Amino acid sequence: MILLVGLGNPGKDYARHRHNVGFMAVDAIADAHGFGQPRQKFHGEIREGFLGGPSGRIKAIALKPMTHMNDSGRAVRAATDFYKLAPGDVIVFYDEIDLAPGKLRIKTGGGAAGHNGIRSIDSHLGNDFRRVRIGVGHPGDKSKVTSHVLGNFSKADREWLEPLLDAIAAAAPFLTTDDQRFATDVAQRIAPMKAESAKSDAPEKKPDAAPANEARAGPFSALKKLLRGDS
Repeated sequence: MILLVGLGNPGKDYARHRHNVGFMAVDAIADAHGFGQPRQKFHGEIREGFLGGPSGRIKAIALKPMTHMNDSGRAVRAATDFYKLAPGDVIVFYDEIDLAPGKLRIKTGGGAAGHNGIRSIDSHLGNDFRRVRIGVGHPGDKSKVTSHVLGNFSKADREWLEPLLDAIAAAAPFLTTDDQRFATDVAQRIAPMKAESAKSDAPEKKPDAAPANEARAGPFSALKKLLRGDS
């Protein structure tokens, strides 16, 4: 069994914040892989399901702590104690200002680097859990960091965010067997999208004879509506 933890703050006021990209990532995985409906447990919201890997299906719990970011560790510790999980069975998704927007890195252990959610989990669990850092970029001025992470993703951000969430969801089964294969698969899935975006920014030379591709229909339309601000 693995525990997929998304970090964020509960409530509509925070839902589209950069600081809530961890919530968005675990929602994307749970939606894409048919996890059950949300229910309240462990000071948070959980969804249960399975991720299929090369060695078979593995039980997975998606957890969004509802304690607010700074106290996320309390929910994670309650879940790991209940399921008797080791820190290595825990994978935490969260925002990283020191990575460019749309970049993703995964590792085990390390410091909190000023992230209060990670600091809280460290204090309850130790630091040997697995971390998926999702880049949201740095505002360029230390005094603007708080307003940056506690601000909504912009319309321009959605150009990379939605494909990245799609790729994270599709590659999630590799988290049961091979973290680096997960990261590689995500990178391979978003590379063609980046190339297409660069092509669209280039001066148009001549019309394409083939019909344009239809927009991709992702598996979690509710999440995409949230990002677009739809009611």
